[in-house]
Amino acid sequence: MKRISHNTYATVFGVVYLGLMTNLLLLASCLPLVVLLVITDPARSWPMLAVVAPLCAPGITAAFATFRAHGEGENQVVRVFVRSWKCSWRKALALGAVVVAALVVVLVDVRFFAPLQAGVAVVPLLGVLTVLLLATGLVALAALAEEPDASLRSIARAALLLSVRRWWLSLVSLAVIALQVGLFVSMPAIAIGLTSAPALYLAWANARYILRPALGDPEPQTV
Repeated sequence: MKRISHNTYATVFGVVYLGLMTNLLLLASCLPLVVLLVITDPARSWPMLAVVAPLCAPGITAAFATFRAHGEGENQVVRVFVRSWKCSWRKALALGAVVVAALVVVLVDVRFFAPLQAGVAVVPLLGVLTVLLLATGLVALAALAEEPDASLRSIARAALLLSVRRWWLSLVSLAVIALQVGLFVSMPAIAIGLTSAPALYLAWANARYILRPALGDPEPQTV
């Protein structure tokens, strides 16, 4: 029977460490939102949730940067996460605030138009706009993790155009995030402690592929 090599063990433990430590760091960076979600009724406390939700954006950006660094051979998860958080928190917070504010406006409009006759036509359009905002925000945070010195305007423009161009990848990422939210509702300990990092990793991988043209990466050749 062939023995498992030391490199294989090191790779497995490195991935496990990456996931668990990223989960812990994400929890720390999103603690205000997590606490409010646990101790309040989101249907009633949504204004407070909207205020603290942008605070998660720097942590998500730092997680994306950590995934990229790990793919390049960097094993210092905490150091990379903290360094990226410090470098990008202002821009990430601004992106998060804009996306959350826009989502609040759209969802309030959905609630207003839903009982009206015009809602048959307006609500589906608002639903599409909601998906577009979420997809653009996710790709924009990934772009910020890749290019922290880029301007917010260029990041937002590239994220909007490319997330629409490769809409199927955006939908996959949003579906994974939706599953993570559902898991948090039913089993918060599992969602926070185990699955947050894998879900974000898949979202980052999709966003990184979406951003290939903007980042100057060559497209994979098909045979």
